[in-house]
Amino acid sequence: MSSQSTLAPRVHAAEQSLGAAGYRLTRPRRELLRAIAAMPDHFTPDELIHAVGPAVGRATVFRTIRMLTERDLLCRVRLEDGTLAYRWSGAGHHHHLVCVSCGRVDDLQGCDIDSDLARLAAASGFAVDGHWLEVYGRCADCRAREA
Repeated sequence: MSSQSTLAPRVHAAEQSLGAAGYRLTRPRRELLRAIAAMPDHFTPDELIHAVGPAVGRATVFRTIRMLTERDLLCRVRLEDGTLAYRWSGAGHHHHLVCVSCGRVDDLQGCDIDSDLARLAAASGFAVDGHWLEVYGRCADCRAREA
């Protein structure tokens, strides 16, 4: 779970970003931001709904997740079992390393596949609007425990 010392800065940064973009910081949005900050590394919408309880409606949860994702405050992670989860977004465009043993998710920076995508797209006449990449395997801690 996130440490208390990292909760306030994440919530504050998200509130600043949303306010600067003209979004109202309603009580349900603030509750959702605090709940997201207190979640483990990644979470599903259903886990977030359970965490905030009946005070925040399902539609508000999904709209807020979408808004935070569009603002690059959250990013999507497709877990090995196909579940769509969310987590605080790392800086800029990135991909994820997903451990199939413990479920740990790490950001993968510097994955330069843009030139390969451009070449493949040009060869097929396809216009790429974006891509999403998850790499599945075992983290160093799980590999060490298995050894």
